Amino acid sequence: MTRRSCAIYTVGIICATLLVAGIGLMVSQVFRNFMHNRLKKEIVLVEGSRVFESWKKPPPPVYMEFFFFNVTNVNEFIAGAKPVVKEIGPYTYREYRYKDNVTMMDHNKMVSAYNTKSFVFLSERSVGDPAVDSITTVNIPAWAVMDKVKGSFWKASMVSIMMNSVGSGLFTTRTVDELLWGYEDPLLVRVAPSSPGTETIFGLMYKKNGSNDGEFIFHTGTENYMDYGRVETWKGQSQLTFWNSNQSNSINGSDGSAFHPLLDKNERIYIFTPDLCRSIYMEFEKDVEVKGIPAYRFTPPRSVLASKEENPANTGFCVTPQECLGTGLLKVSPCRKGAPVVASFPHFHLADAKYVSAIGGMSPQREHHQTFLDLNPTTGVIVRANKRAQINMLLNRVPGFPKTRPLNETVFPVMFLNESVVIDDASAARIHKLLLIVSLVSNFPLILVGLGAIMLVVFIILLIRARKQKNEVRRIVFTKPIYAASSEDNTSYTPVNDKEKDDPQNGTYIGLTPKIDAQT
Repeated sequence: MTRRSCAIYTVGIICATLLVAGIGLMVSQVFRNFMHNRLKKEIVLVEGSRVFESWKKPPPPVYMEFFFFNVTNVNEFIAGAKPVVKEIGPYTYREYRYKDNVTMMDHNKMVSAYNTKSFVFLSERSVGDPAVDSITTVNIPAWAVMDKVKGSFWKASMVSIMMNSVGSGLFTTRTVDELLWGYEDPLLVRVAPSSPGTETIFGLMYKKNGSNDGEFIFHTGTENYMDYGRVETWKGQSQLTFWNSNQSNSINGSDGSAFHPLLDKNERIYIFTPDLCRSIYMEFEKDVEVKGIPAYRFTPPRSVLASKEENPANTGFCVTPQECLGTGLLKVSPCRKGAPVVASFPHFHLADAKYVSAIGGMSPQREHHQTFLDLNPTTGVIVRANKRAQINMLLNRVPGFPKTRPLNETVFPVMFLNESVVIDDASAARIHKLLLIVSLVSNFPLILVGLGAIMLVVFIILLIRARKQKNEVRRIVFTKPIYAASSEDNTSYTPVNDKEKDDPQNGTYIGLTPKIDAQT
């Protein structure tokens, strides 16, 4: 066997081996399953894991923006006209968050922690000075007190007298700082002695700077990767007590800071939010890319805050059958000490059109008012997020308070917030590196198939060249004797004459004559 033949056979064997091995590994998905199992083991909430430190103290900067609705026609509204508001904001704060008092439990199956948050004002990202800028808005303490005593004519009359004596009206003008972080309300000061437990200071973010929402116990994901970050209990409870059905009171999903790896487009993402006193869900919307990292965008569908007629599963969120609001609204008074507070998306995004048209100045836009999560499907890491929510007050006629007689039921916007985060460059670089490793290992069978295809091309070229050379050899062997017989055996060579033979100028001439048989 020649050296060339050995090379052809070797290339053929290598080609066959690569193709068979590559296709076999592709079908069995050995390397893909291997990487997925590695991810499931490494993305867990235990000391020393790949994600534990970033879970305790997330490195990407979080920003909280507050937008207020300044009422421009208070007197006309109280007289029965349509209210008109003007959006003012943002007033932006850098939000620092970390997990405090982290304790491993149940042999690393659970971990308890407190979500602590603090806020620092950023003037360069804001429209003004919160200590100076004033906002005219609904007097939330006054409406809360009126709503509390509306069932008793005697109490309502007493509160009405108190309001007149301290100059507390249906609307108030306060600075942004006071509305956010608290001010002493004169009506609450008068009511507090006769109502134990009443706070005299009111603020939309009062006691939320440098504080936490209570103890959470999370699943670490060591037993089942699908449980990674899932809330087991909040404040010692596995079920809420605010609503009227077990389904509505269920604590589902994570707290919004961690999501399991290997996400699927068809699954629902559940998040428990103490601010709404309930769990919500999100569904896949589209593929996006953030800093070169592929991500799935999940958003809350209309059904999350749909009316009970549109989504019967939401019946349990009705405070009473008579207090069921329309699509896009959630009355959260059960967890707000009875105050008529209503939650929605900003500018009543995804809500019934009647709530938008009832307030002058509302302009819902999906781009600016949608809540969304952009999650890398391989790791479950948040690469970008915007949590947007609006605080409203339910205003209506209240028996015993003459000033409210001209009013019709109105869901009145007070403020909305936008809590946003984008993955930082250092974290993005780590994700890129991890995704590259996962891609290379998972696609290793494809690399083998590719190499096998290249070797197959080389093998075919070698076969073609070998076949050509073999045909050339055969042609030379079978044709050369024929030409040799005609030229050598039938021809003799003689000089023409002696003179020409010795001619130095013309050289030597050779005559060609047919060869004559001697016997003839």
